[in-house]
Amino acid sequence: MKHLSKTVTFGVYLLLASAAVAQTDNVTAEGLIQRLENVAPAAVLQNATLLDVPAEGEMTTLREGSNGWTCMYPGTDPMCADGAAMSFLEAWMKKEDPPQTLGFVYMLLGDEGASNTDPYATEETAENQWVVAGPHVMIVGSEAKQMLESYPQEVPEGANQPWVMWPGTPYAHLMIPVE
Repeated sequence: MKHLSKTVTFGVYLLLASAAVAQTDNVTAEGLIQRLENVAPAAVLQNATLLDVPAEGEMTTLREGSNGWTCMYPGTDPMCADGAAMSFLEAWMKKEDPPQTLGFVYMLLGDEGASNTDPYATEETAENQWVVAGPHVMIVGSEAKQMLESYPQEVPEGANQPWVMWPGTPYAHLMIPVE
């Protein structure tokens, strides 16, 4: 699957940005590129598909890309994901088993927080190991399963070393902090 449909990708957005800050409507491709500056290497962003993800309304493709990457700014968690990672996100959104793929996601601007144990948690609780991650990349997909066995299943103090997010679920993936 090269790109997700607008409906599916909008569903992914809703899960990613359940507590997101609203964005300005009618963003342009150039405006989105400015917002996404430094979320991924410039070479990735330069030819990526760009998605406008408004707080309300239908998500739109601002620019079709040519390099297999999709970049978006769903609220407060900007990211760029390769095609395999987008398939992983679609499976997560639909609560289906992830495809037999290995994907990569850039989130070099960090995120606003998520549960380390519950893929569908929308807020911090005493039990869900809520973590706000700084700049990081993620390796996702069922093909990463063997790799995950050698990393901590809980967030290391300071979240400054790799760890497995959502361990014990089909959506377990490797979080790799970067400077």
